[in-house]
Amino acid sequence: PNTSLYHTSEDNLVRMIADSQRLRKGDFVVFYLQQNYREKIYEGKFYGIFKVKEDLSFLDNNDSGQFLKNELVKSLTFRTLLEPFDIYSKGVTEWEALDEIKHIQSPNQMLWSMIYRKLKANRGNTMITIYESKRLFKLLRDKNSRQMLLGDRFTFDVLAQEIRQDIDRHNYTGRKERINILPRLINKYQNNKAFETHLQAYIVQNIGRNTNNSLDKSLLNELNFEWLGNEVSCGVGMQRIDIVLSLIKNNIKLVLPIELKAVEASTDNIIQIQRYVDWLEQYYIPNRISDVQPVLISKKIV
Repeated sequence: PNTSLYHTSEDNLVRMIADSQRLRKGDFVVFYLQQNYREKIYEGKFYGIFKVKEDLSFLDNNDSGQFLKNELVKSLTFRTLLEPFDIYSKGVTEWEALDEIKHIQSPNQMLWSMIYRKLKANRGNTMITIYESKRLFKLLRDKNSRQMLLGDRFTFDVLAQEIRQDIDRHNYTGRKERINILPRLINKYQNNKAFETHLQAYIVQNIGRNTNNSLDKSLLNELNFEWLGNEVSCGVGMQRIDIVLSLIKNNIKLVLPIELKAVEASTDNIIQIQRYVDWLEQYYIPNRISDVQPVLISKKIV
């Protein structure tokens, strides 16, 4: 439960862990090809559609035994197995997805999750809402005249910047080490150190998995959740909601903005949570009608 990392470096790693552990089997995945003039990639593009193959992302540590480290010439520590769903050859450009507004009736219909991510420019795994994914998938279908690639083996043609069918099957043969954030979370709590980032990672990893009954009872109350987000951006000022859950109760949707505090709750938290509610009511609710139920998780008041 101890580490030699400086706290900012540790928190950055834990945020990456939270991003990966948020994923569930069956989640849709779209890849983003970053602009790179040196490689003649003149604008960013989105490609898809893939699905998460297994529950729980895993760890392949940064050492000489890391899978594909030499071929990629970089370390990818947190990994998720994917499988093809509906694969389209051509990607949707960043301009088409984020800037073009000819079919937009209201600003709340824009893909704000990706716009905020672009402004922040330092996050590799970003969740998008259900309604945002539907819009992005439609853009992919329209870009490719609804013509999907057949088969289940694909590669990426860098020169053409298109997904192609492949004859080879590429299996993952690297390590799949389980990620357990709980010992470090307990250590930070017991030593009165800030632990919000670690708590966030623990919650998104375990919520709804029947691994912590008190957690599920407190947040889910025996309801099913349809969507889970962490570090959900809610403004150009880079305000972020720690966790957002969308639950279903008798065909009624509940959206829970969850704020995490490593200290006792105070009345100051009300202003912050109200801002989250205001954003959800203006940007989220018009696209996915839901009741809002804010949640504050803090240290026990003594």
